[in-house]
Amino acid sequence: MSTTPTRHDDAWYRTRLADPSLQPRVVIDTDAANEIDDQFALAWALLCGRLRVEALYAAPFSFAHRRATLGRTLRDERPFAPPGVGMQRSLEEIERVCAHCGVDSGGLVHAGATDYLTSATEPQPSAAAHDLVARALATPEGERLYVLALGCVTNIASAWLIEPAIAERLVVVWTSGYPSYAPHRNDSFNLEQDLHASRLLMDSGMPLVYLPGFHVGAQLRLSLPEVERWVRGRGAIGDYLHHLFTHNPLWELQGIDSFYAHSWTMWDLICVAWLQDPALVPTEWTRTPRLGDDRRWVPGDQGRALMREGYAVRRDAIFGGLFGALAGMSDGRAKA
Repeated sequence: MSTTPTRHDDAWYRTRLADPSLQPRVVIDTDAANEIDDQFALAWALLCGRLRVEALYAAPFSFAHRRATLGRTLRDERPFAPPGVGMQRSLEEIERVCAHCGVDSGGLVHAGATDYLTSATEPQPSAAAHDLVARALATPEGERLYVLALGCVTNIASAWLIEPAIAERLVVVWTSGYPSYAPHRNDSFNLEQDLHASRLLMDSGMPLVYLPGFHVGAQLRLSLPEVERWVRGRGAIGDYLHHLFTHNPLWELQGIDSFYAHSWTMWDLICVAWLQDPALVPTEWTRTPRLGDDRRWVPGDQGRALMREGYAVRRDAIFGGLFGALAGMSDGRAKA
């Protein structure tokens, strides 16, 4: 199986990574059941009217790799289930969000991998990976299919291993980890679960918009008063998102026994925000870094592909966009 990286000059990457056109085509790869930011991001993408959402993929996830660091036993064992169980729960959660948004999920939602990559050369085949390959290859030359990666990138890496030619048609928008120039170890959920896939994404030459979680996306914190004022009562989806905020499955995992005075980071909104309006998430050009064995970034040299990297967010404008999309749901109907 070929794993030869895509090779193009800087001008090609600058063209492929130019600001998206109006109503870009997009697929979303998400571990929707692991916490609550994915559901907020999915709802915004489905309701904003600015994106042509063609497919939703369920990504695998598991907190099993962090169990030894928790130092305690949870009453709820679900976070430590295998990644295939996480994928199935995400599949069901994606369909639930679609239903609450009034969106028909038939033909839209696809199951992803049931495990992480076991090597840098063998894919984890899935309905999601094969759908991504088919959509990418069907994309006319010169056009772009965007992949919003809201979890680990197993499905995307598998699709590239199945057919590396998809790199000519895709733009991946991924949130994870620290900035490429930061010295810190990337203890980032989206990155550390599947290290083979994370390294492959950086090494493959696929056009990439990298939006660091620390401490760029981390600025997208949402409070309970805001959720009660601007989310609750906005149709079935607004009430569901309010319920998720007050019943976050990660409260216990993080040792929080009350959400009083706590806010929550809506990490994944950053990807939806950039695709709708890149001015909401300013970026700069840099080389794709390598991911070292210690999970720290190794700065990319001149031979590495160019990528766009986020360095800030317009927090209030991003949440204003989300709340505006939800406002149209007050009567219980999706926006036309």
